[in-house]
Amino acid sequence: MTQRQIFIGDVHGHYDGLMNLLEIVAPTTEDEIYFLGDLIDRGPKSSDVVNFVKKSGYPCLLGNHEQMLLDSLAIDGQIYTPALQAWLYSGGHHTVRSYGKAGIPVEHLNWMRTLPPYLDLGDIWLVHAGIHPKIPLEQQTTEQFCWVRDEFHRIPQPYFPNKLVVIGHTITFTLPGVAPGELAQGYGWIDIDTGAYHPKSGWLTGLDIANQQVYQVNVFQKAQRTLLLADAVKQIEPAQVHARR
Repeated sequence: MTQRQIFIGDVHGHYDGLMNLLEIVAPTTEDEIYFLGDLIDRGPKSSDVVNFVKKSGYPCLLGNHEQMLLDSLAIDGQIYTPALQAWLYSGGHHTVRSYGKAGIPVEHLNWMRTLPPYLDLGDIWLVHAGIHPKIPLEQQTTEQFCWVRDEFHRIPQPYFPNKLVVIGHTITFTLPGVAPGELAQGYGWIDIDTGAYHPKSGWLTGLDIANQQVYQVNVFQKAQRTLLLADAVKQIEPAQVHARR
C-alpha cells in the first residue's frame, strides 16, 4: 500500500464519529492526516474535536464555521453582535454549549486564527470550499476559499492542470444526482463533505486518494464501511449545477 494521505471532511462537532472513523482508518506514524475545516458547530462535541485536532498536530484548514466564530470576536475580546448572531444561527450555539460555562479558551481561538485557507501538497490542493474561477488566485481571500460553491462546481475544466482540488463545505447530496454518503467529483475537483451532521446522511468521510480508498462512518447509525473510490463517487457535469439563491 502506498503511503497514505487521508483527507477528512467536515466533522461539525461529531467527536465520537471522528474517533470511529480514525479507528477504521488506523493511521500509522507514516500516514498523513488532513482536516478540511468546519470542525465545529451543529454537532454535540465541538470542543472535543478542536481539542483533539489541535493536540494531535494534524494539519487543518480554516472552514467557514471557524471563520464565522472568529469574525464575531475581536482579539481583545470585543463581541461583534451581528456576526455573533449569524454564527449562533448557523449552529454556533452547539459549540457554545459544548464548551460549557468556562467558554471557549483563548488558546483554541488563537489556534483557529493560525489555520491556513488552503494547502498545496503538490498534486493535491486542499481548500475548504473551492476557488472562485473568475478571480485571480493571488487576489482571493478567505471569503472565496471558505464560502464559494456553484461558481467552482460549474467549472468546465480543471482549475489546475496538474492538481486535484479536494474540498468540503458543500454537502454532496445537495449536488445533482448524488445520494447521501456518496462523494461528488467534477472537473479537477472532488467533494468529500458527505453531511455528517445532517439527518438525511450522517456519513463522515476520510479519503485516501493514493490508494483509491474511502473510509466512512455514520454518526447516527454507528455503521462503518470501507469502499473503493470508484464505487463511492458520482461524477457531476457542470451544466447540471444550478445557481443557488
